[in-house]
Amino acid sequence: MPVQLMPNGRWKVDIEPVKGRRFRKSFKTKSEAQRFELACRANVASDSSWSPKPKDKRRLLELIQVWFDMHGASLSDGKRRHAILITAANQLGNPVALSVSGSRVASLRASWLQSGVSGKTANNRLSYLKAVYNQLHRLDEIDYTCPFDKVPSLKLQERPLSYLTKPQIVELLAALDARSTSPHPAMMARLCLATGCRWGEAQAVGPDQVRGGQVTFHNTKGKRVRVIPISKLLESELLKHWRHHGPFTNCLMTFCRVLESTSIKLPAGQASHVLRHSFASHFVIAGGNILVLQKILGHASLAMTMRYAHLAPDHLQDALAFNPFDTLSTLP
Repeated sequence: MPVQLMPNGRWKVDIEPVKGRRFRKSFKTKSEAQRFELACRANVASDSSWSPKPKDKRRLLELIQVWFDMHGASLSDGKRRHAILITAANQLGNPVALSVSGSRVASLRASWLQSGVSGKTANNRLSYLKAVYNQLHRLDEIDYTCPFDKVPSLKLQERPLSYLTKPQIVELLAALDARSTSPHPAMMARLCLATGCRWGEAQAVGPDQVRGGQVTFHNTKGKRVRVIPISKLLESELLKHWRHHGPFTNCLMTFCRVLESTSIKLPAGQASHVLRHSFASHFVIAGGNILVLQKILGHASLAMTMRYAHLAPDHLQDALAFNPFDTLSTLP
C-alpha cells in the first residue's frame, strides 16, 4: 500500500509513480498523506522535470556529429577537428558516449604515443574529445559532463622557440627567389617576416587589404581583425606582385621544399611558422615592447607573447646584478 499507518501513529507515503523516481514522507493524518500521494502522481504526469530522463544511449560518433552541426562547423579548423574526432571515436570502438571511461581514453592515448604521435598532438586530441562533451553540455544537448574529465593532459617539456638569424633570412629569401616553382612563396614569406602573420593569414591577403602603408588581416585564428603597418616599399612590391601573378595560392609545400634545400635546420614540426617566430624574436631583440608585440601577433593572452621575453636585452639582468656570487668583494 502506498499509504500506511506506522507504529508511531504517523501515516507514511512510499510511492514510485515512474521507475527511478521515488517519494517518501510521513504525515500526522491520513488525509494529508493521501493528498501528498495524489500531488506527486499528478506532478509526475504533467511536469517532465519531475520524471527521470531516459538514459542517453547515443554513441560517440553521433554525439560528434551533433557537436559539429551545432558548433564545430563555425570554427576555422572545424573540419579538421571533425576528422580527428571521427578517427578517435573509431579507435575507441564507437562506444555509448556516456560510458567512455577515463581508463579507456588513457589507453587510447598511450597507443597514440607508442605509434609515434607527439605528446602535444596527443594532448590536442584529448582536448578535442573533452570539448565535444563540454560544449554540448553548455548547449543543454546532454545533461552530463565529460565522463573522462579527470584524465589530465601530459606534462610536456617546454621547447625553445627557433627563429631565423638575419643571414638565414637572406639565404631563405634568395633560395625562394631562385628555386621556387611558384612566384608566391617568396612574397608571402616577406609578408610574414614583415608583419608576424601566420602563413594562412598571408595566403588570404589580397590587394583590397593593403592600402595606406597598412595590411589588414581579417581571417585570423583568433577571429579578430589586425591592422599592421608595412613599409611603402613592401606595399608597392605586393601590389606589383598581384598585378603580374594574381592572388596568392596554397603553396606551403613549395615553401617547405625550398626550405629543406637550404642549410637551415629546424626542429621537427616547424616550417612556415618559423617566419612568425623570427618576426617576434627580432622585434624583442631590438627592444620592442612586449605589449605591442601581443597586439601585433593577435595573442589573446599575454602569456603566449611572454615566450619571447627572454630575448629582450635587459631580460632578467637583475640576476647578474644581485646574485650573491658575483657581488662578493673577493673571489677565490
